[in-house]
Amino acid sequence: MTEPLATADLLDTDSRRCERLPISGLLALATAGFITILTEALPAGLLPQMSLDLNVSQALVGQLVTFYALGSLLAAIPLVLLTQGWRRRPLLLTAIGGFAVVNSVTALSDNYTLTLIARLFAGVFAGLLWALLAGYASRMVAPRLQGRAIAVAMLGAPLALSLGIPAGTLLGNVLGWRLSFAVMTLLTLVLIGWVRFQVPDFPGQRAEKRLSLARVFTLPGVRPVLFVTFAFVLGHNILYTYIAPFLEAAGIAGQIERVLLVFGLAAVAGIWGVGLLIDRWARQLVLISCSLFILCALILAFYSQLPLAIYTAVAIWGVSFGGLPTLLQTALAKTAGDSADAAQSMLVTVWNLAIAGGGLAGAVLLEGPGVATFSWVIIGLLLMSLWVTANARRHGFPALS
Repeated sequence: MTEPLATADLLDTDSRRCERLPISGLLALATAGFITILTEALPAGLLPQMSLDLNVSQALVGQLVTFYALGSLLAAIPLVLLTQGWRRRPLLLTAIGGFAVVNSVTALSDNYTLTLIARLFAGVFAGLLWALLAGYASRMVAPRLQGRAIAVAMLGAPLALSLGIPAGTLLGNVLGWRLSFAVMTLLTLVLIGWVRFQVPDFPGQRAEKRLSLARVFTLPGVRPVLFVTFAFVLGHNILYTYIAPFLEAAGIAGQIERVLLVFGLAAVAGIWGVGLLIDRWARQLVLISCSLFILCALILAFYSQLPLAIYTAVAIWGVSFGGLPTLLQTALAKTAGDSADAAQSMLVTVWNLAIAGGGLAGAVLLEGPGVATFSWVIIGLLLMSLWVTANARRHGFPALS
């Protein structure tokens, strides 16, 4: 009785694999990522207005970002494991629809506690969504196009950082912060229709093919990818969270928006380059990304007093980071195979741990030995990433991608 079902599932999956990139469907996935990042980071750009309107301190408004990350950290793995058997498009639509609900609550709420709870659930939906995107994109195309498909699907993140957040902040400053969240709700409703008609459905994973979380973790290559993810993102967040002290040393503390715009635009260039080359040079691109971040840290270590050096380092850093999520998610999707969604949920969890760790480690360094030590800590983390990548030649970051 099980064989006909297995055959039907196989046909259901294979019949939807394209020999050309299904751009509309992949851009729908990218838009989902765009909304996710924008929802996460927008309170940081609207801190004063939200603080005044909700009648709480700016520090408490900052916790709206913290609770979002906490929701992703706690929910990604359990939700993915619980929904492995669900059909993929209804699950994807559920995650996207959740953002329409939580952003509507945020836009309408006058109560800080209710807003905080909405942000926690926003993080829950984000954890599920990020765990789905790479595996979903890879199932939409033939194996030889999987890297480029994931690159397109991941385009929303750097676009949100470089363009979406400044635009949302400007809209919030001119017309009020609530309108920014209301606009995201409208965009989400449009996206639901887009996904329904342009993104194919796939079956969930059959019970007999599901691996335990421990078994997925021990698959050859999974742990190296997760280690590189943690080390790189930890270094990135130490620098990203505390970039202001570097700008102060160079006398450009008032140019933080311009500096972050350079980072965002460079990140878009990075993901564009990775998208062109990933299906042939994935391993080499990871090594190059680590090396570029080391170069950025060296420039900051020796020339942090020079504004031009700061901008150059930030541009190099943006290029190195822009394509990294695509490279890591592609490596993990190919390594984990049928268990890609479970593996991606681990990556989401590790990523959020690294974000939290970066904020904590950066604070300890800043209050202790000082900002001058940031570069050397980052270099140490990235040298370990280089070593792990170089030694994961058979599984994780194979020599022939």
